[in-house]
Amino acid sequence: MPATRRIIIDTDPGQDDAVAILLALASPEIEIMGITAVAGNVPLPLTSKNARIVCELAGRPDIPVFAGCDAPLQRKLVTAEYVHGKTGLDGPVLPEPTMPLQEHHAVDFLIETLRREPAGSVTLCPIGPLTNIAQAFLRAPDIVGRVQEIVLMGGAYFEVGNVTPTAEFNIYVDPEAADVVFKSGVPLVVMPLDVTHKALTTRPRIEAFRSLGTEPGRMVAEWTDFFERFDMEKYGSAGAPLHDPCVVAYLIRPELFTGRRINVEIETTGKLTLGMTVADWWRVSGREPNALFIGDIDADGFFTLLTERIGRL
Repeated sequence: MPATRRIIIDTDPGQDDAVAILLALASPEIEIMGITAVAGNVPLPLTSKNARIVCELAGRPDIPVFAGCDAPLQRKLVTAEYVHGKTGLDGPVLPEPTMPLQEHHAVDFLIETLRREPAGSVTLCPIGPLTNIAQAFLRAPDIVGRVQEIVLMGGAYFEVGNVTPTAEFNIYVDPEAADVVFKSGVPLVVMPLDVTHKALTTRPRIEAFRSLGTEPGRMVAEWTDFFERFDMEKYGSAGAPLHDPCVVAYLIRPELFTGRRINVEIETTGKLTLGMTVADWWRVSGREPNALFIGDIDADGFFTLLTERIGRL
């Protein structure tokens, strides 16, 4: 595996998405080829705007940001302003971005990039609904075998759902898209709620970001101050899970995570289970494994990495 992972981040920022983007931008092990925005936590005009705000915060207006799909493949968009606020990045006061949005559609960018680059050299990192990735695969099946790996945040097993009793938000928003991706044959690494709910903010961890004395550190502290209130009330936890940075942390320090190769299928028709990741953790189905499903994380190591890298910006 090359020393530098060349990635495309597909995202719907979201405070935790923003922290994930900052972590990637601060890490020399990663080359971000582009950021593709998708509707999810908030509608597409806001997610594409928020991605540019984060790039400018990190001093990286050179990163191309593309707007993608504004609705799921077959369903009406479900959003999560009740978690992230009306802008998606509520908390601190944020400037309007000055860097341009790219003219290309995100799906076209994905297809053209994967066709142009050597096969097996690009990793996709979806941290929102999987609509853009699925659309690219459906429109250009020839690119599927050219993807090195997909490392994504989505789904759950033991924790089960955070938006319904059985479904995690990213998968629930567009289960048909998730079904396309999980059946694609691309090597998958999945960060479900089971692991992200072990990566909880605490007051000392948030204050460590603030103590960096930098604008990115202050922003991360204020985002997590805002973000954690919902989860603390909902779950009675000491803080909020930083879901999406787990994807980027895995690329940098995979030894922080442990999991199991299992079969995962997506429920697209269930009355009570729509969007469920049916994870065969105990391998009872006889179906071939299609994903490395992560189950545990070294949370202290994760936050040490995150704080150190944010401090570089």
